[in-house]
Amino acid sequence: MKNIKLLCLSFVAVAAFSCKNTNKENSHDAEHKNGSEHSHDGETTQFSLVSDSTKVSFIAYKTTEKLPVGGTFKTINITNSTPGATALEAMNGTEFSIPVSSLFTNDPTGTRDPKLLEFFFGVMKNTELISGILKVDGSTYSLEATLNGETSTIPLQAEFIAENKYILTGVMNLENWKALDAVAALNKACEALHTGADGVSKTWNEVAVKAEVLLLKK
Repeated sequence: MKNIKLLCLSFVAVAAFSCKNTNKENSHDAEHKNGSEHSHDGETTQFSLVSDSTKVSFIAYKTTEKLPVGGTFKTINITNSTPGATALEAMNGTEFSIPVSSLFTNDPTGTRDPKLLEFFFGVMKNTELISGILKVDGSTYSLEATLNGETSTIPLQAEFIAENKYILTGVMNLENWKALDAVAALNKACEALHTGADGVSKTWNEVAVKAEVLLLKK
């Protein structure tokens, strides 16, 4: 009889211990489902933009065959950025400015960049900087960009590279920034270089843009 009582007590203890562990695991799972992360000392994890790691590049097009001409901007100034509980929160509302003088197209002749600065950006209003605000709303990404004294929005596609790295891509239609005069001026200055096999000189209004954003997780 004594052995039976001891066996019953052991079973109750094991059952109680198992229930306690199950409750702990359920609580931990619920915490992750809510997207709330905590460090060992109880502080909430935060993401912040690594300003000097942000990269911006573009691809413009020439000739009727739409031949690509790529380039980058060597300087991107992050003028406003707020840490967030998630990477998306940290990216949302980020403000930046890009000096157009930091343009670099890796042209071996050394003539393309000066032409772009003089005949494209030089024809626009307030050409010293390109500025903008990155906006994230759920799964929707966009860039509100200011150029030629005009502000318009570029819808973006986001590619998740790692927990803390995103690549954002979109297409900028220069007509939305009233920059067609600048496109025409550039095409005139580069008429021979932008002439294809069909004998037509063309500079496209579309510019593909790409941004690489790196975030720090603490």
